[in-house]
Amino acid sequence: MTQQSRSAVLGQADTEATSVGFAVLSPELRDRGKVVRCAASELLRGSLRRAGVPIRERSALDTGDDSLTVYREPVRGRDDLAIFAGASDEHRATVERSVAEWSAVTASRRVLLASPRSFCAGVERAIEIVERILESRQSPVFVRKQIVHNSHVIDDLASRGAKFVDELDEIPDGATVVFSAHGVSPAVRQEAARRGLEVIDGSCPLVTKVHSEAKRFAARGDTIVLIGHAGHEEVEGTMGEAPDSTVLVETAEDVAALDLPDAERVSYLTQTTLGVDETAEVVKALRTRFPALREPPTDDICYATTNRQNAVKAIMEKSDLVLVVGSPNSSNSVRLAETPRRAGTSSHLIGDASDIRPEWLAGVRTVGVTSGASTPPGPVDQVVAALRGLGEVTIEEHAVAHETVHFGLPVAVRRQTD
Repeated sequence: MTQQSRSAVLGQADTEATSVGFAVLSPELRDRGKVVRCAASELLRGSLRRAGVPIRERSALDTGDDSLTVYREPVRGRDDLAIFAGASDEHRATVERSVAEWSAVTASRRVLLASPRSFCAGVERAIEIVERILESRQSPVFVRKQIVHNSHVIDDLASRGAKFVDELDEIPDGATVVFSAHGVSPAVRQEAARRGLEVIDGSCPLVTKVHSEAKRFAARGDTIVLIGHAGHEEVEGTMGEAPDSTVLVETAEDVAALDLPDAERVSYLTQTTLGVDETAEVVKALRTRFPALREPPTDDICYATTNRQNAVKAIMEKSDLVLVVGSPNSSNSVRLAETPRRAGTSSHLIGDASDIRPEWLAGVRTVGVTSGASTPPGPVDQVVAALRGLGEVTIEEHAVAHETVHFGLPVAVRRQTD
């Protein structure tokens, strides 16, 4: 470990640097007239955060000052890059260890980018609805649940004034509420009407299609077997269309345990963000158990979910490791991370680059990268930039489809904002 003795943060007084224990991250280090960059700061940030070390940001570290100890290691093959961080006395050992751990996995790598990735048409529509309403209103805009399942999106919209709530009873009577992309049950719509709320519906049109199918299947007297994940907002909304006629299954084992009133009148629907292969296994079990099974006119698993799973399949056999960028409550992101794992390829779901762990990269030369349909492009770019901070990176884009789907905004939104 290269240790710059008692190096300080540029422009910071010694008293500030030594008053409390913390680490300092910076994009550059100035050492006797030479400047080296640290493009792996997000990776260090994650390690230090997991270790409970408070972190401060500075524009530069300078070896000519003496209020911090700076730990520094070179990046193999790159004179302009290094891995470094500053530490006050209390956290010197932790910072030294983190720098050493990331230094141990510096190497040239190939990054395979799956395409399509990131936002789908339904997510783009839902986000634009909230953005437009925020721009056109002075009064608060409430959103029931997360508009889409991604923490970066939610944090951004909240910073611009959106107020996210779990249930309608948290919203004042007569206020404006946006329903999330995952859809809501008729009971929620009725409660909103009773409260005099102005409703802007951000439901994805492909989710609305499944709701329409549920109503139609129930009206003809079928028992509806909904394939989905218990507790997911989309599932709750769909089941709410015909609660007395709908049963939920997640696996083929669940199908074996079903006891339905009429085996000749059974239909199935699916959540739109399921794993394609796993769902096919459940549907096969349903067809075996109920030969008269009726199915939706078109596949309920949406085009974006299918495309992203096909894209990750195209890169996973060529990858030593697959990183899926998305939030843990995003069903389609979770399914993406499961797909390589089921085929024997190491895979991890991460929110951003700071979630990457050094041990994942040990011996890894090819990294597959993709993201869920609710993930913005920025965190993916951040992951690639962080990997570049560990050495030379060659980027290869692997596209399996070109998406041109676009969903128009609700009429009420267009009238108010155009």
